[in-house]
Amino acid sequence: MDIFEYADELEFGELHFQVDPDIDLRAVVAIHSLERGPAIGGCRFIEYDSTDEAARDVMRLAQGMTYKAALSKLPHGGAKSVLIKPSDHELSDEQRESMLRTFGQFIDDLDGQYITAEDSGTSVEDMNIIHEETDHVLGYGTEQGGSGDPSPYTAVGIRRGIEAAAQYVYGCDELDGLTVAIQGVGHVGYHLAKELHERDAELIVADVDREAVGQCVEEFGAEAVAPEAIFDIDCDVFSPCALGAILNDETIPRLTCDIVAGSANNQLGASRHDAMLRDHGITYAPDYLINAGGLIYVAAFYAGHDTDRASQQIEAIYETLLEIFERADTESRPTGRVTNQIAEERLEAI
Repeated sequence: MDIFEYADELEFGELHFQVDPDIDLRAVVAIHSLERGPAIGGCRFIEYDSTDEAARDVMRLAQGMTYKAALSKLPHGGAKSVLIKPSDHELSDEQRESMLRTFGQFIDDLDGQYITAEDSGTSVEDMNIIHEETDHVLGYGTEQGGSGDPSPYTAVGIRRGIEAAAQYVYGCDELDGLTVAIQGVGHVGYHLAKELHERDAELIVADVDREAVGQCVEEFGAEAVAPEAIFDIDCDVFSPCALGAILNDETIPRLTCDIVAGSANNQLGASRHDAMLRDHGITYAPDYLINAGGLIYVAAFYAGHDTDRASQQIEAIYETLLEIFERADTESRPTGRVTNQIAEERLEAI
């Protein structure tokens, strides 16, 4: 399937590419939908094997952002962007800054259709630089009048999702004594570990970043395992909080958990893996529902609302997820397909 056929399959809106060979910049902005309002979505700065791989990744992520905004009833469409990180050399601070500034100008040229924010490989400091070039950015530092890091709000939504899944599976949403295996303890994963530790959950963590793992071991008493071993851990909840497509033909049979609930986007390797989880007796909390906390927070900031309103919406993830579990049971369908249908119904109702 070529890139235009893929765009048709995802019912896409716009793709924008930027190249600047002088600073080794290759950027893609995917705007999936503007039907509900200007599109919000983070900017990734990671390595890809090819431009085609980057484009497909950002397109699928953008569609997920459209569904996420629709499920959360936000007045926004969905988009994502990627800066393709060079794999053949280390970036100097000066080159990284030049890339971010040029990218900020690129965003500004889109005239408010796309509002960027941090994502895998980017930080509040990166958003500060982009903000110097455009107003169409969220997640920059509070010292600049911005919203700051949305990761703690994303983590609260994930924790509420885990509580809802525990209520559905075990009949109790208390996390005391539950074992949660977290794959990836970066921005969101760390804050999720903190949320779970405060509620007396037992934590097992894995990440390629040994320092991040060590911090969770020291602060939360977590058990550390090798990144590849995390799929084989005997646990109650498996929480993917790294990159996507990690639930697939190879990994799902290895899982011994009752629940999958994490922050990573596009966790399913393919749509059929939703049914595969169900067949294995695993309750799946669809990622773009339970990881919407960060989007809800920055959207509230963009609209000038206070954080109390955002917190109420994030708390509502619990009830929404319980409704999806019940509907999936009633209809004998995977939770992901039910969630997709609800999002699509809300988009069609515009």
